[in-house]
Amino acid sequence: MKGVILAGGSGSRLAPLTRITNKHLLPLNDRPMVTFAVEALVEAGIEELMLVTGGTHAGEFFRLLGNGHEYGVDRLLYAYQEREGGVPEALGLAERFVGGDRCCVLLADNVFERPLAPLVERFAAQERGALIVLARVEEDEHLRNLGVAEVEGGRIVRVVEKPA
Repeated sequence: MKGVILAGGSGSRLAPLTRITNKHLLPLNDRPMVTFAVEALVEAGIEELMLVTGGTHAGEFFRLLGNGHEYGVDRLLYAYQEREGGVPEALGLAERFVGGDRCCVLLADNVFERPLAPLVERFAAQERGALIVLARVEEDEHLRNLGVAEVEGGRIVRVVEKPA
């Protein structure tokens, strides 16, 4: 299984911080946010990764992560998104890397509190389809700028990214 980390976007809601760096390179606790995604995938047994990013600070990911070996990555590739095209375009850039393999896609600004390994194993055991990880929150006031999934009968029927 391969991993794809999406680290694009303009980060406009975090301005002025994102005028000088990509939002995924901002520190979270003691290290850049993107390293949490890299480590989560490696801990789940995924050692072939592609990082998709864009903008004027894209080179900083290479300076930070290099070839990925320091983080336990066997093979780390990069894709450059020339303009803001959202998640679908970013995934399109990773299509040749993934090939016919299964892949785990993480947004670089999502941090998981639990190990991903059980979810990756569950997904690998599926015959086909996707596995989407959602989190239930008690108070959703702070989520007003994030994606919202509409669920009917245990199935996701619609996802609204960044609702107003």
